[in-house]
Amino acid sequence: MNLEQDIAVLALSALGHDARLRIYKLLLRSGESGLSVGEIASRLDIPASTLAHHLSTLVHSGLVIQTRQSRTIINRIDFKRMRALVAFLSKECCADAEGETANAA
Repeated sequence: MNLEQDIAVLALSALGHDARLRIYKLLLRSGESGLSVGEIASRLDIPASTLAHHLSTLVHSGLVIQTRQSRTIINRIDFKRMRALVAFLSKECCADAEGETANAA
């Protein structure tokens, strides 16, 4: 495997859990402003200790960035990483398909 593929495997593995996928989709909806840990827990009804574990996995995968604002930790999507993952997944789309164009994706 190459580095690009290793990064994709880590990211997709992180998203391969129902709670983490729900967290990621919620953060996507929040845009650049992100959400605090408390807001995520409240909206998804996930206990704080469980949420901390899932956020840690998403941060480790590079999909989520955490920043501190005073005493609050804000979680945001790393949109650059997300776009790179989508590009990696679609870059060879239809490469071996006869009579199809790469615009099918």
